[in-house]
Amino acid sequence: MAIQSYQRAIATLIKLSQLYPNYELNKLYLGRANAYQERISALTSAHGYSIMESHGDNEPEVIGGSSSKSPQVVQALKASYEELIIKEKPNVSWSDVIGVGDAKRALRESIIFPVQRPDLFPLGWPRGILMYGPPGCGKTMLAAATASEIEGYFMTVDAASIMSKWLGEAEKNVAKLFNSARDMLKNGASSVIIFIDELDSLLGSRAQEVGGEVRVRNQFLKEMDGINDKGKDIHLYIVGATNKPWALDWPFLRRFQRRIYVDLPDKEARIAMLREYTAPLRLDPNVKLEDLAGIIEGYAGSDVKDICQSVQIKVVTELFDSGSASDKTALPRAITIDDFIEILKRRRPSVSAEMVKAYVSWSENFKAL
Repeated sequence: MAIQSYQRAIATLIKLSQLYPNYELNKLYLGRANAYQERISALTSAHGYSIMESHGDNEPEVIGGSSSKSPQVVQALKASYEELIIKEKPNVSWSDVIGVGDAKRALRESIIFPVQRPDLFPLGWPRGILMYGPPGCGKTMLAAATASEIEGYFMTVDAASIMSKWLGEAEKNVAKLFNSARDMLKNGASSVIIFIDELDSLLGSRAQEVGGEVRVRNQFLKEMDGINDKGKDIHLYIVGATNKPWALDWPFLRRFQRRIYVDLPDKEARIAMLREYTAPLRLDPNVKLEDLAGIIEGYAGSDVKDICQSVQIKVVTELFDSGSASDKTALPRAITIDDFIEILKRRRPSVSAEMVKAYVSWSENFKAL
């Protein structure tokens, strides 16, 4: 009964951390879950239980008879590697990524050129690339477009999910991730990009660490060193993305030879985004996208899309409120600049000026384009 209670507590703590990934007490929850797991191990070894592995999310239960002579079996929840890893050949073209010229150039130099002409790089090429910057600025799309450009495989991993699963399995999943990438290369894949989102949750500095977290980070460090030192001719790349680069532990920074700041879109990029997102909408002829792009300075790329969506919802709501929507031929009125201004009054940028200053300050000390 104690083992069952501990397992239910662990499952609840992990579920909490998954539902609210940014909650400040998540580290405490995961630390407590790890302590409970160690307590389970102590109980099973002390009382002759054996562990039956399960990759599902079913409630754990004790299986077996009550005789003291017959070993009882306890179901243990474990992280499923297939749940954490997504393998695909992305269908994202380089032209789909708007703006971020510096990031595009750095990725071309680090990945695309070496794949196309490896003979021109006698000293090798960077295997670790870190992209950092505000959320919603296209870091994931950049990595996917790069994989598509070289016709390689794109393995995407959510680092927070790795750490949220059973800590005893996390380091095994890290090792399996890299082994799977190597097997894909051996089986004919031209190149593989391992994209790790929320890298800070895996490699971030922590004041209080539990044993499982230390082992995961050491395993990741070992794998990256193996790629950089022994895999000089293979096209296996580790691309990490983080919104909090200052949270990364220093020993890992040097493993990422390229550290790229993916900034907020400039005016030209905002104009291009507005042009793309408003293309299917009905705009008033007096709406000038150049003027609108100046008004939304400081907004992230995802914010620009949300603004256009909100404006369309506004005019559609007016159509329904007027009762005209029952007529299938009725269309919303044309969107005016005043509609955009009204939405902007209710929608502030998702990135504050203080955050931008923090990124710029960190870039001055650690960027490596």
